[in-house]
Amino acid sequence: MAYEHAIVLTGSIGTGKSTVSKMLQERGFELIDADTISKEILPLHVKEVRALFGEGVVVNEAIDRKALGAIIFNDKEEREKLNALMRPLIREEILKRSEVLEQKGKPYIIDIPLYYESEGYDCKLVVVVYAPVEVQRKRLMQRENFTKEEAQKRIDAQISIEEKKILADFLINNSFDRKFLESEIEKFIHYVRGRYADCKI
Repeated sequence: MAYEHAIVLTGSIGTGKSTVSKMLQERGFELIDADTISKEILPLHVKEVRALFGEGVVVNEAIDRKALGAIIFNDKEEREKLNALMRPLIREEILKRSEVLEQKGKPYIIDIPLYYESEGYDCKLVVVVYAPVEVQRKRLMQRENFTKEEAQKRIDAQISIEEKKILADFLINNSFDRKFLESEIEKFIHYVRGRYADCKI
């Protein structure tokens, strides 16, 4: 199935994609959130996660997300093992939810943080939320209480934001304050109205 009315929203860790996602919902866009789906799916696969990463990531028959995070952000091969398990499951659920929203015949958002790191999505419009790496790092250090090294490790686990910026069909710049971001959102909505004649946003 082609995602005729789907608009992919992506970015990198610390660029403020969740803020943009929320603002777009407030302006009337329906949303499918890959992160939310991931959090719903992961606890259903304790057995598979234990088989891949050992007993240390399971406590009381539940996945210890912090312990799992420590493994996957320190080793690319371990990260790819988790991705191989999770991405097809997430994609299948996104497809199901998209089929429902496509029936409405109006643009909607699929929030996929690792869109460029994934494959299998046939979307015509990709929007990247941008902030330079020094802003990403600062936000992560403040928000997650990471050291500079820990923040950089999370950033390096993804394709660089400068590369994503080049690949984007539309860029929302979130490098500055809230007022600036609101003006970027308005530009995006104007752009969407121009692309979709049936857009009621």
